Amino acid sequence: MSRGARLGISLVWLAILAACRRDTQQETNGNMQSKAVTGAVLHTNRLAREKSPYLLQHQHNPVDWYAWGDEAFAKARQENKPIFLSIGYSTCHWCHVMERESFESEDVAKFLNAHFVSIKVDREERPDVDRIYMTFVQATTGQGGWPLNVFLTPELKPFFGGTYFPPDSRYGRPSFLQLLQQIQQLWQNRRDDLAGSAANIHAQLEQAASSNQLSTVLLTAEDLRRAGNLFKQSFDPTNGGFGGAPKFPQPSQPQFLLRYAKRFHDDEAKDMVLATCKKMASGGIHDQLGGGFARYSVDAQWLVPHFEKMLYDNAQLVQLYLDAYLVSGDKNHADVVRDILSYVLSDMTHRDGGFYSAEDADSEGHEGKFYCWTQQELQDLLTADEFKVATRYFGVTPQGNFVDHSHPQPLPNQNVLSIADPNLSPAEQPLLKSAKQKMLEVRAKRVRPHLDDKVLASWNGMMLGAFARAHAVLGDEKYRAAAEKNLAFLQAKLWDPKTETLYHRWRDGERDTAQLLEGYAYLLCGTLDLYEATLEPKHLEFAIALAEGMLARFYDSDHGGFWQSAAGAIDLILRVKEDYDGAQPSGNSVAIMGLLRMGKITDRKEFIAAAEKSLRLFASRLQQMPQAVPYLLQALDFSLEEPKRAVLAGLASERGGKDLLFGIHSIYQPNKAVLGNAGPVEPFAKTLPAKDGAVVYVCTGTACRPPTKDIAAIRKNLQ
Repeated sequence: MSRGARLGISLVWLAILAACRRDTQQETNGNMQSKAVTGAVLHTNRLAREKSPYLLQHQHNPVDWYAWGDEAFAKARQENKPIFLSIGYSTCHWCHVMERESFESEDVAKFLNAHFVSIKVDREERPDVDRIYMTFVQATTGQGGWPLNVFLTPELKPFFGGTYFPPDSRYGRPSFLQLLQQIQQLWQNRRDDLAGSAANIHAQLEQAASSNQLSTVLLTAEDLRRAGNLFKQSFDPTNGGFGGAPKFPQPSQPQFLLRYAKRFHDDEAKDMVLATCKKMASGGIHDQLGGGFARYSVDAQWLVPHFEKMLYDNAQLVQLYLDAYLVSGDKNHADVVRDILSYVLSDMTHRDGGFYSAEDADSEGHEGKFYCWTQQELQDLLTADEFKVATRYFGVTPQGNFVDHSHPQPLPNQNVLSIADPNLSPAEQPLLKSAKQKMLEVRAKRVRPHLDDKVLASWNGMMLGAFARAHAVLGDEKYRAAAEKNLAFLQAKLWDPKTETLYHRWRDGERDTAQLLEGYAYLLCGTLDLYEATLEPKHLEFAIALAEGMLARFYDSDHGGFWQSAAGAIDLILRVKEDYDGAQPSGNSVAIMGLLRMGKITDRKEFIAAAEKSLRLFASRLQQMPQAVPYLLQALDFSLEEPKRAVLAGLASERGGKDLLFGIHSIYQPNKAVLGNAGPVEPFAKTLPAKDGAVVYVCTGTACRPPTKDIAAIRKNLQ
């Protein structure tokens, strides 16, 4: 953003702050009075008609909420009112806080309803909407997060925004009601200024979004070397991980470092990743009783999590721990994979195979209440011997290690469980096992956190790939069954075979109408993982349909790169090419990787050409800010030389074929393609014959090693 755009926002802030200084105390007292009567009347607004769990959480607010769509836009235009857009998701702790403090307030609702058109958006259903307005808030305030609260003109152009706003004035910042009052006055008295500022900011955002300069710089392995060295510099040698508190796993970064370590024979980088995996698995971010990982830890030690569990985090962590297992041979990493997938199957899976989105951090109004323990609880529950072992193993203390800031009456002496002392004697192992069983039984009777049970094509694609690859590496048939069932669910609920269209969200018997790049890209890669784990031609056929649909709907054939949303979306003021691999890899990064893999399996030149052109579009990003695109760096690594192709000639479903396929997947070789010699594979693979049953050819280009049934030879050839 230019200085001019930032100055426009600063003037709005100055006007708000000046007014806030005059009447802070009056507003605070009024807000406290409104809280006293909040809840006396049960409202029901139009969000009751929606399917999003997040929108349904707000269906009884006194705020006259609209869903994102024509009804709200038309009202804003007809009444010439500004739009108040509030974006969040159902397992967002601070979204819950702002709802309790402000959106359940009769006074706040009365003012919003009189002067604004209020719209709620689930960022997980509409990440394209979220990305546009998050970009605006980050550009104008220097920070972002959820809840995301933005004020728009009736033409959907933003002019002011932020994240969480408190119910009373704090630290020189206005209360939410004061903010609303001042924006309403500005809209009434300086509407042309606000509209001009919105138009100016929109023009700059549009210019930034349409920047399509293909780089002439040649990307090489040296770009990977520089990126790896940069990541290594941020390593925390004490606690593992990269950077300080708060700590996010961001699995695409350590996954890239493992590729880097292999390419450049850097054992130090490999050891950094393995140490990080070990520390995370031992920390409180890992649910030591029920499995799965929380979103992030608030400290540098991986100890105290932000307790929400997201499907996309756990899917990526499965892939990371599978890599760590293959690199190290340490079965503890494989056990973490099994732990995550067991949690997903037991707590995050629809009976027909879809995977749910998330579990909340809060239960009964307290963050972490479902997961934490006091020492007294354990003393009352366990035998003396079990108590002694469990408290030492989990690091439980009388005072606890977690302070509950989420409630006016915090729970005292809470302990987050971590593996504080893993050194148990053989006699102590059964005591720990029986203690954990008792603790699980008691925890199962507690009030569980809210489950966001919508099924998203994008996140399901990630977890589909995780289950498929876990089957390929660990050989467990139940993982293959879960992956097959999930893909069948997605094809039945979210895929229209007549138009070859993938929709984004399914819940409660209904799918939405959104079509998003990340849905196609993530499901493409997940389906490829399933194909490589099974060599079923039908899976490759579906992956080709996804790739073709993705290119037709989202690819910029003139400049490279992929738009986040399809053309013709009238509810978006911008089309964006996302280029940031944060908690989730960007749709562009995943699309590029998927097309590179598809090109090597099918020999479809248009897939590789689109991927390589898109890499050139993001060349400056890769070179100047590699820490922002660790997944794209993996795609670059894959693209730099001809990957090895392991061709299984014969039936993978037969006993011998299964063993050979397992052998192919039993080593760490990220730059490989696995394919059969049937179905829509490359023509050369179809010429490779079976010999007295299934055999494996390891090829580079048109040169192949002699066919073999010897798993040791396969492993050697792939290395």
